[in-house]
Amino acid sequence: MNYILRFVQVFTLGAWVGSIFYFSAVTPGLFRVLPSQDQAGMVVEFAITRLHTLGVIAGLLFILASTVLAVTAPLRVKRLIAPVIGVAVMIVLTIISQRAVVGRMANLRREMGSVIATPADNPLRVEFDRLHGISVDLEGAVLLIGFASLFLTVYAQP
Repeated sequence: MNYILRFVQVFTLGAWVGSIFYFSAVTPGLFRVLPSQDQAGMVVEFAITRLHTLGVIAGLLFILASTVLAVTAPLRVKRLIAPVIGVAVMIVLTIISQRAVVGRMANLRREMGSVIATPADNPLRVEFDRLHGISVDLEGAVLLIGFASLFLTVYAQP
């Protein structure tokens, strides 16, 4: 049973971190390959929403597996605390990103019609660009915390 729980820990966190890494590698290509940057933005909005859903589910499964593992192997509890706290922070940052940032960016995109055609000094565009910066920072923080949490999870294994 402990092997299955450890697998769930590594798989869920690895899938989440790997998805963020892949997303950050592929996203710039969308803006180069698709015929319009507005189309690329819509694909990114779709993908990041799915990424956030995957992340929250993976994080909750990680915490569940860690909790059961802590109950069945109490000697490992101290080594599980840091990765669980890291994943909890990742979940919170992801929910903030989705609800407060990406959702608002989607509304602004609809209001503008075209982000690219909207002048850079337009208040809607200024707000969109500001939120985009916050989104990138939040995703970067989740990725870095994820790398650290994954390392600590693997390190906690016997």
